Amino acid sequence: MSTDLPAQVDVVVIGAGPAGGNAAQAAACRGLTVLLVDKRAEPGLPIQCAEFIPLMMRRYAPEGVLVQEIEGMRTFLFGQEDRWDPFPGLMIDRHALDAGRVAAAVAAGAQLVVHTRFEGFDEEGVVLEQRGIRRTVRAKVVIAADGPKSAVAKALGLPLQPTIPTRQVTVRLLKEYGSTDIFLDPEFAGGYGWLFPRGTIANLGFGGFRVGSDFKAKLSRLIERNVARGLIAPEILSTTGGDIPVGGVRPLVHGHVLLAGDAGGFTHPITGGGIPAALISGQAAGEAAAAWLSGDGEAFTEYAQEMQDHFGPALERAVRRRRVIEQEMANPEVDWADALRRSWIAYPQYMTA
Repeated sequence: MSTDLPAQVDVVVIGAGPAGGNAAQAAACRGLTVLLVDKRAEPGLPIQCAEFIPLMMRRYAPEGVLVQEIEGMRTFLFGQEDRWDPFPGLMIDRHALDAGRVAAAVAAGAQLVVHTRFEGFDEEGVVLEQRGIRRTVRAKVVIAADGPKSAVAKALGLPLQPTIPTRQVTVRLLKEYGSTDIFLDPEFAGGYGWLFPRGTIANLGFGGFRVGSDFKAKLSRLIERNVARGLIAPEILSTTGGDIPVGGVRPLVHGHVLLAGDAGGFTHPITGGGIPAALISGQAAGEAAAAWLSGDGEAFTEYAQEMQDHFGPALERAVRRRRVIEQEMANPEVDWADALRRSWIAYPQYMTA
């Protein structure tokens, strides 16, 4: 891994998560010079997601990334199991996934630099800060894959995406467990609680617009509930958290800049799932950069349209449902059982509301 910044490249990718790694690999594989930039010391850390991907993404979960398979999803309403649905998927090691995507990009010829921050644009190109020194790198295309609070999007003058906060802990799992658990409860209004097993441990957390200052008490109650089930040990092994964008896909093309992954608003506003969309949009953005630099003047427009066709309908429905959920749950007369069922994808009421 080089620490020197080049004077000029074809493509600068900001953010070395799933979207950024895939974008850098796709562009480098097509013969472009690519600089992959990450502000962290190590891409993939800290982990800020539940680490679940659907079964269709298996090709991204080779040995070393795959932790265990999931058979289905249990949904709990007010602490009682309300339904079980077949929902096969994969629990992964997110750090290993990100590291693998970055390694593939580097193997394809991309240059990775870490501890390097995007500072903005100037007349010459992309301004980066490394070890307290600012340098400008000239780039023909920039791909922003730097998360829900994208610094690139801010530099472009885009408004902040609406987000909800999440909190998650890792706990020890006391027995083999093959389901993801979803907890619907008024204290998680606008979101949900979850338990996602990962072999001998589990990711346990919650998100919603009522996270508030009492999140520690809510987390303690969630832990106690699952200790009482005999499923987990009470000790917390690690803690993390983050913000989930819930506004849906935003405009993706801004001159020579493309947005991908969370920066583009691809995270599902109800489930919070974003890894598959990040991988897919990153790949497509890298391919679009290569096509555009090869003379295809419609490549960027086609990228935006392809992503809208692929993700738009489901995300737009989720955005509409979220607006209704927020209105309903602000009503002191709300029927919580009905409202919570209509707020979650496992229930028929979600699709018909």
